[in-house]
Amino acid sequence: MLVLASQSPRRSELLRQAGLPFIVRIPGIVESRLSAESPQEYVRRLAVEKARAAVVDPAEFVLAADTVVVAAGEVLEKPISRDDAARMLRLLSGRPHTVLTGVCLLHAGVERAAVEATRVVFAPMTDQEVLAYTACGEPMDKAGAYAIQGRASKFIERIEGCYFNVVGLPVSLVYRLLKAAGYDCCQG
Repeated sequence: MLVLASQSPRRSELLRQAGLPFIVRIPGIVESRLSAESPQEYVRRLAVEKARAAVVDPAEFVLAADTVVVAAGEVLEKPISRDDAARMLRLLSGRPHTVLTGVCLLHAGVERAAVEATRVVFAPMTDQEVLAYTACGEPMDKAGAYAIQGRASKFIERIEGCYFNVVGLPVSLVYRLLKAAGYDCCQG
């Protein structure tokens, strides 16, 4: 059985679209970055901690992930307010940034963890566009304050790497980890 250790509706939708049956089990961990921890180390560590916290039966395949956006050396997580979302969008406007997702698959006591990176280039945004986008509410539960698959799609000039990583789960990486762990990927 595949267990998704996440409450993200986007991750659930991506697994459904990939034809991978799963159940959701939400881990209860504190998500905070350690001092001197790189963004890559941070998302990898959180994915591992989430997977460990969600294990009930060692025979399960437990999948966990964590995503952040890195722009101009700053780690952008989910905004805490509309003003914070607007600040993040202004930082992204007209610039490239990197979306990092740490993924961990835990099965039979073996942890397989990796980090996927995707480079995204935002078009310049006017202040009016920033305020209109934050007012729609979409940025509030998204790392970096935007949803590439939503209204923010019009601001994306290009990406280099995995699109699904930017949505929140690098599906191809997950598939490779599942196969390496012996999961029957054809059961869906």
